[in-house]
Amino acid sequence: MPRPCFKLEKEHPLPLAGVDEAGCAPLAGPVVAAAVVLDRERFPRGIDDSKKLSLEAREAIYARLMVQASCGVGICSVEEIDALNIYWARMLAMARAVEALGFDPSFVLVDGNRCPRWERPSKAIVSGDARCRSIAAASIIAKVTRDRIMAEHAETYPGYGWETNRGYPTPDHRRALVALGPTPLHRRSFGLVREVLAAAAQPSFAFAAE
Repeated sequence: MPRPCFKLEKEHPLPLAGVDEAGCAPLAGPVVAAAVVLDRERFPRGIDDSKKLSLEAREAIYARLMVQASCGVGICSVEEIDALNIYWARMLAMARAVEALGFDPSFVLVDGNRCPRWERPSKAIVSGDARCRSIAAASIIAKVTRDRIMAEHAETYPGYGWETNRGYPTPDHRRALVALGPTPLHRRSFGLVREVLAAAAQPSFAFAAE
């Protein structure tokens, strides 16, 4: 399987930013987006869709990207996700990531089928993290950043397994959610979290033996 390359980027002006996000599906925690502008003459080898890389590979490439590329990160909080819905929170996080670069790229390539509502020259690319090197680089920055955030939160809220499941609805996270209840970092707008809250709100009746 070929790795992401610059082929889809060459028709667009420089500097070009690739944008991707991490954390749309989890039940807890923020959604994190990243924007990355690569130097095509000097960039880390092995850049790929973050989901295809091991933890060690992601961390190593992340460290090199932070030195060799221009990177911006945008975050949408749990409160914003619940207020806006996850789709618009994702769009806002991506817009914040590009703004965090500190300069305006000439063109932006976004992973997915739609770009945020901005005035920037841009294009959405479906499966861009598997096809476009700059988007793949952004996927690594976004995922490593979010994974580190969730690992820190796991110390405050132990028992949910966020240090390994990162807030995704894995069986162990689901069991902990039912047993321990939602934390302030759980997304109230997500169905499973709503179900747990609704069940906890149901009155319980004790019947004395006759």
